[in-house]
Parts: sequence; C-alpha cells; structure tokens
Amino acid sequence: MSFDRTIKFSGREEDSEARRSLLIAFEALRVKGYNPINQISGYLISGDPAYITNHNNARNIIRSLERDELIEELVRAYMRDQG
Repeated sequence: MSFDRTIKFSGREEDSEARRSLLIAFEALRVKGYNPINQISGYLISGDPAYITNHNNARNIIRSLERDELIEELVRAYMRDQG
C-alpha cells in the first residue's frame, strides 16, 4: 500500500435514506432517554446494533444501511453546515 497516492472515494451525492434512518434512530433514542449522539457513535464505531433501541423499529431501520453510508451522510451534513 502506497501512502503517496490519493485514492478517490466514489460515494453517493445524495442519500436521503441514510438521513431518514439516522433521524429515526436519533428520535427513538431521545424518546427512550438515551444520549443519541453517544449511542449512534457507539453503533458506528463498533457495529453492534445493541446501541440502537428497538423503539419505533429504529434498530432494524438503521441496520438496513451499511455503516459507511451513514458515516458518509454525517460527513455530508457536517460539511454542508460549514459552508
């Protein structure tokens, strides 16, 4: 693996399904009294779905997407807010 080359990542331009899934999980976690940021971060880092509540089917909804799609959406939203 060469570290002097840049690899182009070809992600999706718009991913409203990822945004929708994150918002559903966020709200379900908040309603159940969890810290949504900590719980979603735990899920994204570990891949363990137990970090996401089953309330409103949030666990199944967020698991329907790959974690890299969710991270991509979070980066997109963060960068959009920076501009």
